[in-house]
Amino acid sequence: MNEVTSPPDLSGGATGDAAIAAAAERLATAAATGTPVPPMRDLLEPTDLVAAYAIQERLTAARVAGGATIVGRKIGLTSKAVQEQIGVDTPDFGVLFDDMAYADGDVLPADAILQPRAEAEIAFVLASDLADGDLSYDQVREAIDYAVAAIEICGSRIADWKIAFGDTVADNASAGAYVLGADRKTLDEFEPREVTMSMSVDDEEVSTGTGEACLGDPVNAVQWLARYARDFGEPLRAGQLILSGALGPMRPIAAGNTVRSTVSGLGSVAFSVGK
Repeated sequence: MNEVTSPPDLSGGATGDAAIAAAAERLATAAATGTPVPPMRDLLEPTDLVAAYAIQERLTAARVAGGATIVGRKIGLTSKAVQEQIGVDTPDFGVLFDDMAYADGDVLPADAILQPRAEAEIAFVLASDLADGDLSYDQVREAIDYAVAAIEICGSRIADWKIAFGDTVADNASAGAYVLGADRKTLDEFEPREVTMSMSVDDEEVSTGTGEACLGDPVNAVQWLARYARDFGEPLRAGQLILSGALGPMRPIAAGNTVRSTVSGLGSVAFSVGK
């Protein structure tokens, strides 16, 4: 077991309420019009996580007010290489809604996600709350009901994916949609950190990776999220779905593509993009 990354400091931020409201409106407009917007550096300091999560919260509240249901969380930036690329040393998280879900073999509408990119992951479903106690590795592991192979379709409302840390946090950690495999396994049946993964687009392998690529162990990622979510005031609850982070590099996808991920011990999951 690796030591899990500590949650980032949320004790204060420099961005004012007017800028937060303007940034949330800019992202909402991008989603509504299907047109990406420039990076928000005129409104948001790249490392102001207090403001970035405040923007995310505004957008989440608007989605819920519009009828969407929160079904879980996603963890992003679990790869050291991606963290270094963006200039951070911690993951981030976003919210999963019911209308983001697709089943194995489904077709994703071509216009569903802005600038879509796919990444292979392990998804966990919780059997119990993670709200009390020290949220140790063992406690988190015992709280997991089962796991499935998953593909996350990330999207960005920021033009050309020119994102700083604040941009992706505000944009719901670049969450777009997700596809879940049908083969459920408990942690007694497989070991997340030991899996290997291969992802293909139109039968061409485009990404490979391992469980250790995700914070050393995907359960470490869930532990990070459990602690962070509790500090944030929204602890993880039984029944929630957790996308634990990429097992290998994210790849762009386009209309007509068929994407498949195979994770050792968990089987395969696939989807197609409509034309």
